[in-house]
Amino acid sequence: MPYLQSDAIETVAYDETTHRLRAKFREDGRTVIYEDVPQEIYDALIFADSIGQFFHERIEGAYPARKTEGGRANRR
Repeated sequence: MPYLQSDAIETVAYDETTHRLRAKFREDGRTVIYEDVPQEIYDALIFADSIGQFFHERIEGAYPARKTEGGRANRR
């Protein structure tokens, strides 16, 4: 998981096979898995001038998500 220079997001990881994006948030430490995220969206996120802004505008709410808690995933 690469660490990001972002006030909102600590790390992200992308699985090219399943198209899942895992994001860990700085504020509360929660981890959310986003489904069906295209590779080009992940690439754009990594190179965005504002990672938090890109994430909120292009990923959050645009893809199915599930929050992980204690090794279990819950759909949101």
